[in-house]
Amino acid sequence: MTKKIIPFLIGLGLVAGSHSSFAADKNFQWPNDTKAAINLAYDDAVPSQLDNAIPALDKYGLKGSFYLTLSADTVATRMAEWRKAAVNGHELANHTLFHQCSRKGAGREWVHPENDLDKVSATQLAAQIRVGNTMLHAIDGKTERTFTTPCGDLNAGGTPYLPLVKSEFVAAKAAFGTVVPDMKTLDPYAVVVATPANVSGQELIALVKEAAAKGTMMNFTFHGIGGDHLSISNEAHEELLKYLADNKDTYWTDTFINIMKYVKEEQKKLN
Repeated sequence: MTKKIIPFLIGLGLVAGSHSSFAADKNFQWPNDTKAAINLAYDDAVPSQLDNAIPALDKYGLKGSFYLTLSADTVATRMAEWRKAAVNGHELANHTLFHQCSRKGAGREWVHPENDLDKVSATQLAAQIRVGNTMLHAIDGKTERTFTTPCGDLNAGGTPYLPLVKSEFVAAKAAFGTVVPDMKTLDPYAVVVATPANVSGQELIALVKEAAAKGTMMNFTFHGIGGDHLSISNEAHEELLKYLADNKDTYWTDTFINIMKYVKEEQKKLN
């Protein structure tokens, strides 16, 4: 989601007791009596995702969401592997063509001037995002997508761009955070994500457990797995995957698009 390290916040919210005035049939329910939904997502289409992340997910029978920066080298040189991942049930999703971010602010020196989001109009970026969906369709044949904002930036050329492309997507990740606080009020186009780097498997599992305690959702956005930028170790990644695979009665681990399609239907029932 970004190529600079974003502080990884661990468990900021307190687990609140249930004082809902809703009747039992008005409470948000996850499928098969699971306690929380977990999305394992991977940004930027870096090589270690094909080399390490996908084999680990397949080993444990889990499905992930891969947000492809469509100008990335792996999209051109390893497209057959991305196509195979989609056939195997992993989600290929839109992370724009060029990963444009604002150069404003400390720590944004890595953004090349030609990729400065402040120099691109919202209508230009929206057109590029639609081209990205066309490219993804050419890879996997699917017509429904989700989106993640590069760097969490919401403006292009000083203008909000998500309203221009909202209709193109089932849902979007557009803010940084940890555990989703409440499913009934969650905006499907402003879902929070954590971007862990240099953390242990136990730290990742702690967030999963917090999501179960709250009955909500945890969205991980990884980058490098055992290599590349913003990396976590293969060991930490596998520890998390094994825990989720061993506790499928508690956690529904699935692609972001599958989870959010379910969430939107449940929200309709509650409203």
